[in-house]
Amino acid sequence: MIRSKEFDEATEVVSPDKWTAARVALLKKEKEFVRMRDELSAQIRALPWEKVTKTYEFEGPGGPVGLADLFGSKNQLVVYHFMFDRSWEEGCPSCSFVTDSLAPTAVPLAARDVAVALVSRAPLEKLLRFKERMGWPLNWVSSMNNDFNPDFQACTDVVDDNGRYYYNYSMMSLYPQGEQPGLSVFARDEAGQIYHTYSTYARGLETFLTTYRVLDVVPKGRDEEGLPWGMSWVRHSDRYEDQPAKAVGCCHDSSPTS
Repeated sequence: MIRSKEFDEATEVVSPDKWTAARVALLKKEKEFVRMRDELSAQIRALPWEKVTKTYEFEGPGGPVGLADLFGSKNQLVVYHFMFDRSWEEGCPSCSFVTDSLAPTAVPLAARDVAVALVSRAPLEKLLRFKERMGWPLNWVSSMNNDFNPDFQACTDVVDDNGRYYYNYSMMSLYPQGEQPGLSVFARDEAGQIYHTYSTYARGLETFLTTYRVLDVVPKGRDEEGLPWGMSWVRHSDRYEDQPAKAVGCCHDSSPTS
């Protein structure tokens, strides 16, 4: 967890010249970080692909659709595995937090041959009702009747004798069993074959959180120290006004550390 820097007497105040010198020194590290991020992004794109051999049938607003249909006219597809259990009446607040950042990218991504879709296990009528409430212009389909979520680590229903399950490419018991968040990328070749090219989970999803990126450069940072767990301040976007102080938590009651 990133600790906040409080406004107190320990905060150093310096002259403009000293401030500029400190900023220039930090800029060198920032440029190094950007170069490292570019290298890592290139390595992500260079990962080998795996064929998707299963035929997945989802429930969409217009009826049954396959994974290929989620591409539309595009050749690349980003799927956000949105935590929405069959028994819930509304989606996960943290997944909503991610989707608030993801939704505005759909139009420019489409211009770069990328389709975006949300996939959840809840019944379609619940998904569409929540989508309308949130105002997200994204394609959202239900995987309630297929294995898409467990196949791509977006749920942890199966546990071993020690209560562990497979998530984020390892056996763990960090989160409560059940729905899990993730983001998966797929590609489609000229013959129509679909490939799985990338997936990320847990704190790997922070890359897509615009709010955290901004908070990381303000003086208090994420200011999550002392909360029950890091993201317990997160609300659905229409509830920050009526729940300003209560730490409502999320679908998980423990904070991810990796």
